[in-house]
Amino acid sequence: MIRWLLVVFLVLIVVNGLTPWLQKLGFGRLPGDLRFRIFGREIFIPLTTTIVLSLVAAGISRVL
Repeated sequence: MIRWLLVVFLVLIVVNGLTPWLQKLGFGRLPGDLRFRIFGREIFIPLTTTIVLSLVAAGISRVL
C-alpha cells in the first residue's frame, strides 16, 4: 500500500514538472479538458488529457 502511494506521489511530481512541455504539445487544450473561473480562481480539470496519458502509460507498460 505504501509503495503505491509513493509511486503515485512520484508520478504526480513528474507530471507537474512536465506540464509546461506537455502544454506546448497540445495537452491541456484537448476537447474535453475543462477550464473555468469561479470567484476569480481558475479551475482546470484535464479529463481528456488524463485519458490519453493513461492510455500511453498502459501501452508502454504492456510493451515492457
